[in-house]
Order: sequence, then structure tokens, then C-alpha cells
Amino acid sequence: MTTSFTTLPIVSLSALSEPQSDPEALSALSSKLNDVFSTTGFAYLVDLPLTYTHEDVFTLCNSFFGSKGLTADEKIRLAKKTFVKSNTNTYRGYFPPQVGSDNLKEGFEIGSPTSTVSPSKRATKFNLTEPNVWPTGHQEFQHRAETLYEELQSMSARLLTVLAGSLGQVPEYFDSYLKDSLSTLRLLHYPPLPKEQKEQELICTPHTDSGILTILHQDSTGGLEVLNSDGEWIAAPYIPGSVVVNIGDLMAKVSGGRWVATMHRVRATNAGGERKGRYSVPYFFEPGMDCVIKAVGQEDGVVYGDHVLEKMKGWVEFQDVDGEEEA
Repeated sequence: MTTSFTTLPIVSLSALSEPQSDPEALSALSSKLNDVFSTTGFAYLVDLPLTYTHEDVFTLCNSFFGSKGLTADEKIRLAKKTFVKSNTNTYRGYFPPQVGSDNLKEGFEIGSPTSTVSPSKRATKFNLTEPNVWPTGHQEFQHRAETLYEELQSMSARLLTVLAGSLGQVPEYFDSYLKDSLSTLRLLHYPPLPKEQKEQELICTPHTDSGILTILHQDSTGGLEVLNSDGEWIAAPYIPGSVVVNIGDLMAKVSGGRWVATMHRVRATNAGGERKGRYSVPYFFEPGMDCVIKAVGQEDGVVYGDHVLEKMKGWVEFQDVDGEEEA
């Protein structure tokens, strides 16, 4: 269960950056991550095995949402079928902000740049294995987004090898999760709140993540808060050179209840009396559609595709704009 923390722990990933991995350093990292996920469920990661800097990530985000980024027409051409019925993409692509929602944000999502997975034969309105959609004439944006995705997928794979050791398993324990992975890179923009919502305190309501592992790049605006065992919301502002990591409900189950998926939210922030907008770039590590997720030492499990399709029924970006569920 979560503990009465007042700050998030900081964990160095320098052991993953060494050309020749030091077994003792990897063992120490495994032990540290086990402690983190058994208590806070959240941590800052530093000394990252990424070539992308914090500035690089948010330059990418700004090139999509910023004043010199895509036009409204360009973005809406990428919108999911939920929002533009004539579009064919159902799972990847753009979703616009829903004014009046407690989760006021717009986003652009991509999956694997190299996926060769055939569409599922399951009866569903969403094709979780569909190809990415891209804005025409923005090849540099596409290249940079794909490269960031691949680096985060590689980092997640290495983290899972370490986490297998945290659970007393062989390093290859999570290999089946990597096959045909449905991981998602999501660029998010929380616009400044409109005047009619100026009293709104939250721009993302309290929730736990549903999947395996989340790696978050957040800007310096702040607003992320994590719930401790005393019912206190603990601020988790940006620390230079860091990302935030947390596990989801499914990973908590994989651990047999040893690890916790911790409730978190995003509060609207003020600057000089004005509500500020916010960028964030979460990366959600997700297994393949047909991957069977089991608790360590158990035989019974859940098929990931079934799990995520059920969860999608409660996510606003996968509902009709009139509120009808699409999953």
C-alpha cells in the first residue's frame, strides 16, 4: 500500500546507460524500484538512457499544438472517428478539447512506427493495431515523434528486464509483453481554462493508470499531484533532467499486489492571476493485443486486448461527443 510520503523518490537509471551492464548496479536498481513501487508507486527517473532532452520533447509538442504548429483544420483531419465520423482512424490520431469537461485537453497519439500486426478479428469498433496517421507536409515532426517513441519503447523494455528481477523472475519474464506491443506515445496540451471555467481547480481528475508502465515528460508549469496514504495530495513538479514513472492497475495485479497503482491528478496552475496552459507527454507501455497478463505464480490471466477495450468505455476520447460509448 502507499505510504505517507511528502515528496517522490528520485531513482538514477545510470545502470541502464552503461555499455556493459554492471550486475551489481542492476541489482541495486531492481531493489530500489521494488521499494518505490511497493510504497509510493511513483518516482522521478534521472540519468536517462535517451538522446532526447526535455527541450527536444517539448519542442516536438509545441510544433504540433503551438502558435506555429498545425492549424485547426490540419489537426481535425487527423481526428479519431469518434469526433469526425468521416475519418477512418479509431484508435490513433487527434482528439480535440471538450469544453466543459473536467479533463480539458487535446491530444495526438501514435503507436509503433514499424508495426506489422494484422487487424484483430475481434468484434470491436476500435482497431487497436491500426497504423498511425500523420499531418501532410510535416515529415520532420513525424520523424522526431517516431524516434522518441522508439527510444521510450527501448527504455521500457530495459526497465521491464530490471522489474522482472524485482519480482524474483528471470530477466526474460516480460518478453511476451514486448511482442506486438501496443504502446502509446501521447502528446497533450491542456489549454488555459476559458473564463466560464475560471473556478475549476482540476484539469485532469483523480485516476490510476490502467496498464503496465507510464513514463511522463512534464513541462515546468506544474500541476501534477500524487495521493499518499494520509489522503494528502503531494505536488510532483518538474525536476530538471527527469521523467516521472508510475505503474498501472494491471502491473499491480502482475505483482500479486506487492506494488501499488497510485491515484494522481492535475491541478490548474496560476501565473500572475492567469490560468496557464500545460504540455505533457506520457508514454504508456502496453503489451500486445493477445498477450495474456498473469499475476506472478498464477495460471489464470486476462487478455490485454479485452482489458483495454473494457477500460476504453470510460475514456472521453473514445466516446461520441454526445456521450455515447463507442467501445
